[in-house]
Amino acid sequence: MKQAKVLTVAERKRLLAVVATDRHSERNRLAVMLSFLAGLRVGEIAALKLSDVVDGESRVRDQLRLNPAYTKGGVSRTVFMNKRLQREIRRYLDSLSALPAPESALLPSQKGGTFSANTLCQLFAELYRRAGIDGASSHSGRRGFITKLAHSGISAKVIMELAGHKHLGTTQRYIDVNDEMKRAAVEVL
Repeated sequence: MKQAKVLTVAERKRLLAVVATDRHSERNRLAVMLSFLAGLRVGEIAALKLSDVVDGESRVRDQLRLNPAYTKGGVSRTVFMNKRLQREIRRYLDSLSALPAPESALLPSQKGGTFSANTLCQLFAELYRRAGIDGASSHSGRRGFITKLAHSGISAKVIMELAGHKHLGTTQRYIDVNDEMKRAAVEVL
């Protein structure tokens, strides 16, 4: 099975430039960033409610608890959100004319309802197509998240937990390797 492309830095910039031209640019940017900075699956992103990312005083949380109904394996997990992702969420919330109800979709569809995993997947595909990035899919951000952690020296067990995988072999299949990484690895010797 062909895996989703892991984007280069230049491709990520190009993608975000395309997103910035959209009518729903802030919403679409946050969807992309939840994938790249938290490693969330498209179905998890689609299912998020406002109350998942902000507390009762509208402060952005530093972690969110994914409801088992949101996850692929039906098991809840804690997602730790770094400062950059917290800023992205705040940026998105500040762009709204009014904060929606806590149980509303974090990222509402064009009609104001909830995205399905499939429609959000189609949105990602359209953004990648418009950015001229072949081989990318809604899973590219997740693969990039896992790959970047692995190449930053993070323990495989920690990456497995962050990704919500039950088996290390699953996590290892997500890690992308290229010639530049191989060259850098042998230079360590």
